[in-house]
Amino acid sequence: MTTRSCPCGLPGSYEGCCGRFHAGAGAAPTAEALMRSRYSAFVKGDAGYLLRTWHPRTRPERLDLDPGTRWTGLEVLERTAGSAFHTTGTVTFRASYRGGSLQERSRFERLDGAWVYVDGDLLD
Repeated sequence: MTTRSCPCGLPGSYEGCCGRFHAGAGAAPTAEALMRSRYSAFVKGDAGYLLRTWHPRTRPERLDLDPGTRWTGLEVLERTAGSAFHTTGTVTFRASYRGGSLQERSRFERLDGAWVYVDGDLLD
């Protein structure tokens, strides 16, 4: 059996990293871990996880992912707060896809003890 590495870029298998969050076997412990798991959900096409981890006040009713987008890498550029000791945090990252990349500063909050994505600003 071949173990696949996690799309988020951290060492280890998908199942032992972001896959466990996608499967509901725990919640991401930090804002960065949530951001990484959300990137992996984009790679895997898991719109359900993306919606479940989106703050209710900013979450869309539905999310249509483009099946033609091929995500190729994630680079965390900066993080502020977002640990187990914080209630908010930001993560700035660059997500690459075949043909380009996007850079975003994402905002996260803890809601009922779990990190959720609030919104983000696309950067140049």
